[in-house]
Amino acid sequence: QVQLVESGGGLVQPGGSLRLSCTASGSIFVFSIYYMAWYRQAPGNQRELVARITSGGSTENADSVKGRFTISRDNAKKTVFLQMNSLKPEDTAVYYCNADHPYHDDLDAWGQGTLVTVSS
Repeated sequence: QVQLVESGGGLVQPGGSLRLSCTASGSIFVFSIYYMAWYRQAPGNQRELVARITSGGSTENADSVKGRFTISRDNAKKTVFLQMNSLKPEDTAVYYCNADHPYHDDLDAWGQGTLVTVSS
């Protein structure tokens, strides 16, 4: 079973930056083959994809964060990052880390979430 633990959330002023981290663990777990992603959910809204990175390092971002957010991964540390710059109040949400196994859905996992609040 894969466990994911997020960190790095908090309160930041508009225009500021935060870096989220998500570290994976598990007894039978090859982190490098997983597609990793960040999702977010604001109050009253559905959970939405923010950014995704494949096992090969290809990335995709939601239109709302293009040019501001960057997803990256360190396979040796079993960690995925989300660098968030030029933050806006509408970025306020709980951010969730997701591990997507390419072949076995039962090996997918979600983190518990970390709250990001953008406010002056």
